[in-house]
Parts: sequence; structure tokens; C-alpha cells
Amino acid sequence: MKKFVALFALCLLVLFAGAAAADVKDYKDFKLAAVFQTAIEEPWDGAIHQACLKVQKETGIVYEFAEKVGAADFERVLREYAERGFDLIVGDAFLAGEEPSRRVAKEYPEVAFAFGSEFTFQEPNYSVFDNWIHEPSYLCGIIAGRMTKSNTLGIVAAIPIAEVNRLVNAFKEGALSVNPAVKVKVAYIGSWFDPPKAKEAALAQIESGVDLIFAERFGVFEAAKEHKILAFGNMLDQHDLAPEVVVTGPVWDMYPTVLHSVDAVRKGEWKAEDLREWSMMAKGGAFLAPFHEFEQKLPAELLKEVRDLEAKILAGEFTVPVVETELKTD
Repeated sequence: MKKFVALFALCLLVLFAGAAAADVKDYKDFKLAAVFQTAIEEPWDGAIHQACLKVQKETGIVYEFAEKVGAADFERVLREYAERGFDLIVGDAFLAGEEPSRRVAKEYPEVAFAFGSEFTFQEPNYSVFDNWIHEPSYLCGIIAGRMTKSNTLGIVAAIPIAEVNRLVNAFKEGALSVNPAVKVKVAYIGSWFDPPKAKEAALAQIESGVDLIFAERFGVFEAAKEHKILAFGNMLDQHDLAPEVVVTGPVWDMYPTVLHSVDAVRKGEWKAEDLREWSMMAKGGAFLAPFHEFEQKLPAELLKEVRDLEAKILAGEFTVPVVETELKTD
């Protein structure tokens, strides 16, 4: 009798395990959509797009995207993807996309949504993420603080909201940690993607004595090349855009976030939450871009200083402060 009960229990275990496995959606049947307010050349949306492409290549999921979607069309495009049976819809919800994305998510509770947002998640199906790359931004600040000769650093950024503010504040704090004499000049261009305006802001800073610039926005490198000023990129490895001036930069790798989200939906484990941990260094969602030829150009002791602190951040032995107040020019 005991043997029979044990065998019966084992059969039930195998049966339930098989049923659970059957509930997991195959990658090839999974449909992921991304909706972007800007062109995918813009680094923020570009980081999400590149991650989606990588997950598609590695797993075989279906991936479609729409770029340069204006405020008037945002809700319609989201609803079309939901109606077509997409399992997960991602994108940027800042400013114009915030209310439409949350409204559509309420209408389609069976669809998972994960959007970049400065606000909290929305039950039951709307998760949020952001580019928590303040840690490598702090490391860039250390490099700038050590290398500056004028003790005046420039920052060209988008809009003074939390996700931008914490990057520029971290850059400044990193510089001050090794050079208390540092001053910064900050320009917010009022747009997510306006390269001519970013270049104009950079030129004005260079003329005022800045000798290194954190290019939080796209468009700074042209000014840096013209005046032989070193710069730091943002969100992607932007070395190839201007190899002679781009030292490194904080990189946002959305791959861990996108893969985690796809798998959570596939397994029926999706829930509304803040996905920030997947965008930080410990999870591989943030890192310092390769130095490329600057590996030989920078002082060896500076590289060691940066790598040592990088290791401490990864080990949880050093915490970069999160400061989200608007940074002002000194």
C-alpha cells in the first residue's frame, strides 16, 4: 500500500510538472512590441530597441516596433498592438506618453506593459523602468575631475526631471570626490532629441572655459571635435561617433530588463513592479563603456582608481548617492 501511495504521488508530481511546463509560452510564439516617441537613433529609445533586437535574435520571439510616434497617435498605436495579441508592450512613457500608456494598460489587463517612467507602477499589469546609470556616471565624473585643467566641466542635458538629474548630479559628485575645486556649467536643452541645440549649448560652454563635457544628450560631439575637447557619451557606447573625443560614458543595457520581462510573461509570473534593479550595475543593466584607444591615453593610476571603485560598486561596498534635484550652474 505504501508503495502504491508513493507511486501515485510521484505520478501526480510528474503530471503537475508537465502541466506547469505546458503553461510556459514558447519563445517562438511570443510577441513583443515597442512604441517610441523619438527616432531609434536617439540613445534612450535606442537602448531599448537594441535590447529588444538582441532578445529577438537569441530567443526567436516576434518583435515589432514603431518610432517617432507623436502624442496624437500614441494611444492608437498602443491599442493596435494590444488588439493584435502582443504579449508584452514596452517603450518610453515620459511626458506625452504617460497618460495614454497607462490608460491603454487598464483597458487590456491581459497584456503586459513595461514603460520608462518617472512615476510608480500601476496594478495589475503596468511595470516601470528607468535608466539607473548614475553609478557609471559617477565614475565618468571621477575621470573628468582628475583630467580637467580649467576645473570647469560642462554638462549638456535634456530636461530637468528625475532620471536626467540623477545622472548629472552623479557626474558632478564623482568629479568633486577627487577634485573639490571643480565647477560645472549645466545646459538643459528642453528636448529629448535636438542635436543642433545640444551642439549650440556645448559651443557656448566651451567658449566659457569648459574643457570636458558630459554629453547627456545627442549632438555635443560635433562641438567637441571642432574644439578638440574631450567628452563623455551617454546610454550607449558612442565611441564610434567621435573616436578622437569620446573617452567613455555610462551605458544603459536594457537587455536584462527586457529578457526578465519576456520570461516573466511567458511563465505567467508578470506583475506590476518597479524594474529598476535590472538597470543597475549589479544586474548588468549599467556599466562603463569601453575606453577603446583611451585605455592607452589615460594615466594608468586613473584607470586603476576607476576600476577599483567599479569593483566596490559591484560588490555592494560603495553606494553612489541618488540626487534627483535640478542641477544648477556653479
